Amino acid sequence: MAIRATSDHLVRLVRSYWSDYIFVMSEEISLYNAKATLSALVRRVREGRSYTITVHGQPVAELRPFDPPPLRTLTLAERIAELEAQGVISAGEGSARDLAQWPIHHRVNGALERFLDERE
Repeated sequence: MAIRATSDHLVRLVRSYWSDYIFVMSEEISLYNAKATLSALVRRVREGRSYTITVHGQPVAELRPFDPPPLRTLTLAERIAELEAQGVISAGEGSARDLAQWPIHHRVNGALERFLDERE
């Protein structure tokens, strides 16, 4: 449940064990103090707190818990179609039979294999 506060910060209603409800709002912290206490801030953010980082009293960034987007599961055909639409890949000409005409190159041993062969 979201409520807009008078300070124009979005607050969340959070259940508390010592009272029915408490308001949790983004706390402001200066960039200087954020740099000095970053590890502690990240620990508190992992617990659900949010911070607004300010420079000369003006808000410039927000430090809040990360909410990853839901994972999409695509079939191979859907993923290929998506990459083609983005221009990342393009369909080749010909068929798989045309690949038979290309020579197969022999694998060259890696540096470790050559080193071990020389030691013997």
